Amino acid sequence: MNWKKMFPKENRYFETENGILYNGDAIKILEEFSKESVDLIITSPPYDNLRTYDNKVKWDFEIFKQLAQQLVKVLKKRGVIVWVVGDATIKGSETGTSFKQVLYFKEQLKMNIHDTMIYEKTGFNFPSKTRYHQIFEYMFIFSKGKPKTFNPIKDKKIKWGKPWGKATNRNKEGKLTKQKDRKSISEYGMRYNIWRIKNGKGFGQKDEIAYKHPATFPEQLAHDHIISWSNAEEIIIDPLAGSGTTLKMAEKLNRKWIGIEINEEYCEIAKQRLMGVK
Repeated sequence: MNWKKMFPKENRYFETENGILYNGDAIKILEEFSKESVDLIITSPPYDNLRTYDNKVKWDFEIFKQLAQQLVKVLKKRGVIVWVVGDATIKGSETGTSFKQVLYFKEQLKMNIHDTMIYEKTGFNFPSKTRYHQIFEYMFIFSKGKPKTFNPIKDKKIKWGKPWGKATNRNKEGKLTKQKDRKSISEYGMRYNIWRIKNGKGFGQKDEIAYKHPATFPEQLAHDHIISWSNAEEIIIDPLAGSGTTLKMAEKLNRKWIGIEINEEYCEIAKQRLMGVK
């Protein structure tokens, strides 16, 4: 079966064997998608309009709600949404918009907050004078039931292969009992849910053209989420595709992918990047 037949033909801007890039309004395009048709959603919405995006992107909480409803509709049971987001600081106070979005997914759309992860940057844009320098963004992991896929990345070096003292456990009565012989410990273990990833020009993106977009997230971030929450041939969507980072990494990792981007200039950037994938 040709998997692309499940998705609308209108507004297609660019295609590969593995993917479709649409140019248009994400909410309207998603309305044409079948229910429970995608396995994984990875996206990063506008952060309280911190960027103008050539004044072509309208974004407020009402628009967010419409988009969130469509995303939950098209997500398969046990599928996952990776929502990378941050908050603006206005008149000395962070807006808290990201938390409002999380609670809407949980309370109104009945999604599980499977994990609250942190994307720690290696640099920051603006030094702070009245608070500590801001170097992280949230990565909320929502799931429609228990995630069907989790492929943990094991790249954390194990420092201690053996316990310092005697290997013991404390039982219900509070007494210590000797542990049974342990199995051999691997050299590397599963990483934590705080990911420190290089960002900024020359680090986040391999393609120079990507920096024509004002707000990209690193290829490594998209890559690591794709391999964590999906398997080969599954369908991944980024409804706010921007410069196409999620799409590029999905193409490289042999996933099916769908991107939606309202700004035609950004669609062209994504197209050029996808054409360069080997």
